[in-house]
Amino acid sequence: MIQEIIAFIILFIAIGYLIKKFFWKSKKKKDCGEDNCGCS
Repeated sequence: MIQEIIAFIILFIAIGYLIKKFFWKSKKKKDCGEDNCGCS
């Protein structure tokens, strides 16, 4: 019983990580450095 709960928690964390990595595009500026955009 406890092993099933832990397995589901790990599964949900892994799915959430994959969704965040591949589908949740962060707003990054592609052409940084030419203008004074404050990138470091």
